[in-house]
Amino acid sequence: MLPHHPSQVSAAVKRAKKRGSYNCGRCGVPKRGHFCNAVGDPISVPSNPTPPRSNQQLRRSLSFDDALSSAEEDDDVETVIPSICLSEVMRRLPPPALLSAAQVCRGWRDCARRVWRSAEELRLRVPPLSQVWFVGSVLRRCTGLVRLSLRIESDLDATMLACVAFSCPNLEAIEIRTSDTAVNRITGDDLGRFVAEKRCLLSLKIEGCTNLGSLNLCSSSLSTLWLSDLFSISKMAFNCPNLKELSLDFSRQENDSTDLINMVDVLGRSCLKLRNIHIASIHLSHSVVLALTSANLRGLRMLSLVLGSEITDASVAAITSSYTNLELLDLSGSSISDSGIGMICNVFPHTLSRLLLALCPNVTSSGIQFAAAQLPHLRLFDCGMTICDPSVENPSVVENGLPADNSSQELKHQQKVSNTKLYPMYQKLIIKHGRLKKLSLWGCSGLDALYLNCPELNDLNLNSCTNLHPERVLLQCPCLESVQASGCRNKLIGAIQNQVYNESAEEDYLPSKRLADGSKRVHVPRFIIRQPSDGDKERALRPRCIVHVD
Repeated sequence: MLPHHPSQVSAAVKRAKKRGSYNCGRCGVPKRGHFCNAVGDPISVPSNPTPPRSNQQLRRSLSFDDALSSAEEDDDVETVIPSICLSEVMRRLPPPALLSAAQVCRGWRDCARRVWRSAEELRLRVPPLSQVWFVGSVLRRCTGLVRLSLRIESDLDATMLACVAFSCPNLEAIEIRTSDTAVNRITGDDLGRFVAEKRCLLSLKIEGCTNLGSLNLCSSSLSTLWLSDLFSISKMAFNCPNLKELSLDFSRQENDSTDLINMVDVLGRSCLKLRNIHIASIHLSHSVVLALTSANLRGLRMLSLVLGSEITDASVAAITSSYTNLELLDLSGSSISDSGIGMICNVFPHTLSRLLLALCPNVTSSGIQFAAAQLPHLRLFDCGMTICDPSVENPSVVENGLPADNSSQELKHQQKVSNTKLYPMYQKLIIKHGRLKKLSLWGCSGLDALYLNCPELNDLNLNSCTNLHPERVLLQCPCLESVQASGCRNKLIGAIQNQVYNESAEEDYLPSKRLADGSKRVHVPRFIIRQPSDGDKERALRPRCIVHVD
């Protein structure tokens, strides 16, 4: 219907479409029936200027305005934050935060996808209420994942291993840690199937393996295997020719029926490239050590046999006769004495750099001093709970991987391995070493005097040294950075703080002096005043030592 009102007619005229000019652009003659022969630039015809485009666009249904506006928003975001910087920021976000950042806009979502696809290492904490589906939704985004670390806070079963095996085809290293309330229900068959399917797997670390029952691993690529909380392994078979590092931590239960001798024989036959071995079990004995020394493991560099109360000096003699290139030796919880330490010092004077003899009550301060004097390359020395006061019934601190809830079992173990020979109740310890960096004397309640002259020592553990006399402590350690003094007396803590703080403080030289007769004080010339040396400048720049009390 046409408009009849004059205002409506004028509005229609204004809204009418404007046509172009009817005249020729070169000569100005009307275009109808005209053929222009003129040569030159076209005549400029003034036209109405185009109004500037407003930012607000009319939104229509079934159009691409939404996509256009989203693209403009993405361009604005990229203008404010460059894509390279945004990728670097997102790479440092935890997985839940990265999932939330992907919901901001299209640009951030694309950037998050690129971060997920390029991720090679992922550390993920799995909440109790969301386990398999949460892990699957995250892992399917990481197509190039190589290293995976999971912290499980609920029960763990074979479904999680199947999810990881399906989502990460190129996985090389996996670590699964469980919380205190979680139960690991993975069996030996499930673990063997997972290892056999992952042909490029190099490292496998799993906690809480109490329900394995049997262990049959076959892999040509596996080089590192860590299993903890093992219990009553009835059958154990390893077909891993490239295995170099093995850590087996058994539960501290008396009814554990694992045949350790058979296990060591299997390792000697099938894993000839082993370099690092760690076995923690209260059933370790001299027979197990003999089986280990009879194996053809000539490349062994690190040996750790922990909590073996039946490991004696004879076991040390077997170890030193078979393996002469050890760099780390851990015999914590054994029954060795100062004679065993002498054999260790005679065989490993040029190779041994880490020696751990915690919970060895037959070791005295004389043996510790002899080891520090005869092992010049020693960097780590752990002598916790060696020099103990017999009147102390219950140690107040348990460290170095020994859980606090097993303190009563460790106390029984210590009483079991203690010798009938009586040593002096209180002993003094003098250590002078040029390369020692870490020294642990935790729980040495039978120690009442300590003198240390270690220029490179940076970590000292004196936790629960209850009988250490404050006036008989001398620490000449200029590089000391941390001192653990939990459970010590307040006077001892104060004496330690005074020594480590005063050593780092600079002396104050007064720029004045008195005359020979003491009559008048005059200023000293500047060239006579002691100037700080390079050593003083390095000492001033060195961080101050921290004494940890709690």
